Amino acid sequence: MALLDHLKELKNRLFKAALAVIAGTVVGFIVYQPLLAALIKPIKDLNEKEGRAATLNFDGVASSFDLMVQVSIFLGVIIASPVWIYQLWAFIVPGLHKKERRMALSFVAAAVPLFVGGVLLAWLVLPNAVRVLTEFTPDGGSNFISADVYLAFVLRLLLAFGIAFLVPVVLVGLNLAGIIKGQQLIKSWRITVFLVCLFAAMAAPGADAMSMFYLAVPMLILFFAAIGLCIVNDKRRARRQAKLAEETEATADTATSASDLDKL
Repeated sequence: MALLDHLKELKNRLFKAALAVIAGTVVGFIVYQPLLAALIKPIKDLNEKEGRAATLNFDGVASSFDLMVQVSIFLGVIIASPVWIYQLWAFIVPGLHKKERRMALSFVAAAVPLFVGGVLLAWLVLPNAVRVLTEFTPDGGSNFISADVYLAFVLRLLLAFGIAFLVPVVLVGLNLAGIIKGQQLIKSWRITVFLVCLFAAMAAPGADAMSMFYLAVPMLILFFAAIGLCIVNDKRRARRQAKLAEETEATADTATSASDLDKL
């Protein structure tokens, strides 16, 4: 298609994704109160279980409403993830071959549970992260936590893990599009391991080093699984290209032989 047609298709798919997010946001408004109670539970646990003074404060008149809007939109993004992930890949899929398209769509089907799984894993880590980070408060001090600051921390943590678990899908998609190859990813495995461990240490600090590895291990497993799929696809593409080259060469030889006979 022409560039304008691609832009028009992108606009239509973004519009569909936005509609899905809006519908999910409406659901977020409906379940806001129980969701907020779950979000602030780690702070309540500091008072009840840890015996430390910690409160969630709203700095302005409209802060509570802003918090409700942000939480609802975030929940809408999670609820609408099957739609916007599909729209993203549907924009790429037409440029792939038939077999690659089936493989891409099947892998996209795994993208939704991966994204949700990353968010759930971050949710499990959240109480421990809040507890450990507030332990740095000096003796005699209290934690008066701004609602906006706390919400930004929680949403960044959840989104970071959700997006991190989507990285394997992106790698396989780029490989199917012919942009990267599995061998290129293997060469940078040392840097990848370091970055994943660094991300796990920063995004989910725990009481000991094991917390970092509990988060880094599933990310590394997903990354190397994506590399394996990329290598398999590279070999499949190489065999297909070799077969096509042989058929082209055989056709060319046949045509040349026929022309030589005509000259005779």
